[in-house]
Amino acid sequence: MLKEQASIEKLRWIMSQLRDPATGCPWDLKQDFASITSHTLEEAYEVVDAIEQGDFVELEKELGDLLFQVIFYSQLGQEQQYFNFDSVIAAICEKLIRRHPHVFAQANLHSDAEIKANWENEKILERQQKNQREMANKTNKQNLSLLADIPKNLPALSQAAKIQKRCAHVGFDWHNINDVFAKIEEEVQEVKDELEAKSLNKKALAEELGDLMFAVVNLCRHAKEDPETLLRHANKKFTKRFHGVEAQVHQSGKSFTEHDLAELENYWQQVKKQEKKAS
Repeated sequence: MLKEQASIEKLRWIMSQLRDPATGCPWDLKQDFASITSHTLEEAYEVVDAIEQGDFVELEKELGDLLFQVIFYSQLGQEQQYFNFDSVIAAICEKLIRRHPHVFAQANLHSDAEIKANWENEKILERQQKNQREMANKTNKQNLSLLADIPKNLPALSQAAKIQKRCAHVGFDWHNINDVFAKIEEEVQEVKDELEAKSLNKKALAEELGDLMFAVVNLCRHAKEDPETLLRHANKKFTKRFHGVEAQVHQSGKSFTEHDLAELENYWQQVKKQEKKAS
């Protein structure tokens, strides 16, 4: 198998050798589902980073690393008789065909809105089926929440957007973007009220700041933008501009601490002007 051409079967064989109890790799043998989740998140972010950098040579490598995570989980599932790689593939094939009746069946879905609504309805049915399976194993027969299966480890911005999207699909949402703006203004005022209080209540301030961030995520969603992506781009833009400020500080011959805020702000504005000229 070592000399065979690269294929998914060769990758599965490599994984089985790494997990061989007698001759496998000590590190791989120590791993379980929980222990490799941090690696999975890291690999996913590295894929995103390669895409954002436009580095397709690196993207090829990072996609391989991410694929290996799927192979690793499938190997663990097979060892514990939960599932295997073939059943994972079967599940995603069935799901994609079922969620795209306008492609694989005779459903008449033409607009993006109709396709999106069908997709969300299918996901609701999947969650209901999952809930029924979970309820069968519980003595408490209360209905599980619509939000019950949103991953707890999602980045907070993505998690907020997912929560809001679920609620919006059942009608619990602002009807227009002006109402969203009004909510943001309300939350801004509540933050200001806490900051201007006679005695600072840090817990209350933190709660109001969280509410404000949640409301801004809602604005991103109504504008049909992904908040996680927007903030990543904003971070990238700020970092690039700050590098420009650092270059000007270096050219001045003075350290950062020898500049006052007005001078640094002037450098910042110069960097922004250079960006506009370059574009």
